[in-house]
Amino acid sequence: MRYLHIENARLIDPAQQLDKVCDIYVAGGRIAAIGHKPASGEIEESIDANGQWLGPGFIDLGAHLADPGYPQKGSIDSETRAACASGFTHVCSLPDTKPVADSSAVIQQILEKSAKAGFASVQPLGAVTQGLAGEQLANMYGLHEAGCVALSNARTPFKDSYVLRRAMEYAATYDIPLFLQPDDVSLSAGGCMHDGPVATRMGLSGISATAETIALAQILLMTEQTGARVHISQISCARSLKMLGNAKDNGINVTADTPLANLVYTEESVQGFNSLFNVQPPLRSEADRQALLAAVNAGELAISSNHRPHEIAAKKAPFADAEAGMSMFDSFLPLALQLVEKGELSLSALINAVSNRPAAILGMEQSLKEESWFNAALIDPQAVRSVSKSSLYSKGKNSPLNNQDVKGSVSAVFVDGRRVF
Repeated sequence: MRYLHIENARLIDPAQQLDKVCDIYVAGGRIAAIGHKPASGEIEESIDANGQWLGPGFIDLGAHLADPGYPQKGSIDSETRAACASGFTHVCSLPDTKPVADSSAVIQQILEKSAKAGFASVQPLGAVTQGLAGEQLANMYGLHEAGCVALSNARTPFKDSYVLRRAMEYAATYDIPLFLQPDDVSLSAGGCMHDGPVATRMGLSGISATAETIALAQILLMTEQTGARVHISQISCARSLKMLGNAKDNGINVTADTPLANLVYTEESVQGFNSLFNVQPPLRSEADRQALLAAVNAGELAISSNHRPHEIAAKKAPFADAEAGMSMFDSFLPLALQLVEKGELSLSALINAVSNRPAAILGMEQSLKEESWFNAALIDPQAVRSVSKSSLYSKGKNSPLNNQDVKGSVSAVFVDGRRVF
């Protein structure tokens, strides 16, 4: 047997309580040995990873890949390559494509494009309703059978509570996970940033935290009623965390994630009407950011990218009219490491939130242990690089780190033992 040998790496995997410098051997796509040489076989390739971290690959619970349908914004090839640049091995793609990912044919197209690209593996989220219109349920069972890891209506609303309840009852019957984003559009429509003092000072329409919490309350009550397996996507405020904690205390088994941008930035970033910071959910107060960080450090919350690439023109409009979203894949790792360097997030909490916890939510195995598939990222935490629009792998040039020098770079990414980056 022939092995890939990675030596002198700092292996970090909170799920295995692993944090030590040692060697790892990989053969046949799986981890053959950790910390000792296999009894037989020879080394085919050796990588000296002195000073670098090796951890389980990151798993993104929600990204807009813009493919099919929006070639000016991105493609599965460009965006999954950009995902690898921050250590992602798997990416859940949201269904707001064109055509909408509400049929097995579209799901098959996405999976084929992912396999052809050969970078991070796309895990499709199918649409809960036909055309994401929020009225008629899509063929939920058929989408699940076609390869969807879960179903989502992205950030588009359901027509009414009855449609949502029907979807949750159907999902519960067939044990299909639902990824739901809490947003009461009757309260958020027309808003473009957090409803707070900054919005008032700048004369911009705000989106109150209540738009999130009212929708979340409805989801939690229906989860309790139907028994559906629900993941709450992209929460942004402290009140939502309290509601989730109360729900768990009452036996409602839900999981949740928050976008990385909401851990790094606040409403203050909008000063100067910088449209790069027009995102959904909006960047909220410093108190909300601190509460979200505390939840991640406590292991209660996963981190998603909420990656949404845009062409330059999409962000040239005035702030309120610019298309919402950040191109996050190229920026994800350096932004996350900034939180670690500042002491706001522990390294083990970060890896848990972007790898171990998402894997558990999706029912995947993603860990550094012998006989497991080798899905991993090799990271040089001290490497310094310059970010510019020309250096981005993503077609989306709306990165918050443009024209900055950042620390942290991915040396290699492995998916099922195959080096893809």
